[in-house]
Amino acid sequence: MAVQISAKSDYAVRAALEMAARAPDLLTIDAIVEDQGMPRKFVEAILGDLRRAGIVRTQRGCAGGYTLARPASEIAIGDILRAVDGPLAEVRGLRPHETTYGGVASHLPDLWVAVRSSLRQVLDEVTLQQLLTGSLPAKVRRLNDVEDAWLPR
Repeated sequence: MAVQISAKSDYAVRAALEMAARAPDLLTIDAIVEDQGMPRKFVEAILGDLRRAGIVRTQRGCAGGYTLARPASEIAIGDILRAVDGPLAEVRGLRPHETTYGGVASHLPDLWVAVRSSLRQVLDEVTLQQLLTGSLPAKVRRLNDVEDAWLPR
């Protein structure tokens, strides 16, 4: 099971960080995508997903734009990822707790649920504000300090 952060999730977090950095100001789509070098049309669709999820609000008109709907300290990174990509973990289109196997694989759902739980422990604990300031929770910082954390496998 490869855990992959999609381009959509990556762009969504980066767009939200741009809004958090300039809150409570309204930002145009151009201001959101410019600094990060993100594709405008793709980010427009992502902002629509974030708006429908209640993470972003929009204001129309010549002085309009996008801004966060709540303070950055109240928006978990997991909320952003779910808004654009759905559940954090799926196995063949099922939620981990919905999987069942027979025989020697009967305990596999326990592993899939643990994987989902570990994702939640990071993504639901880190807020947009913490990510913006680099003030990650201690348990997340400790994960980065594991000897081989930054090495590919």
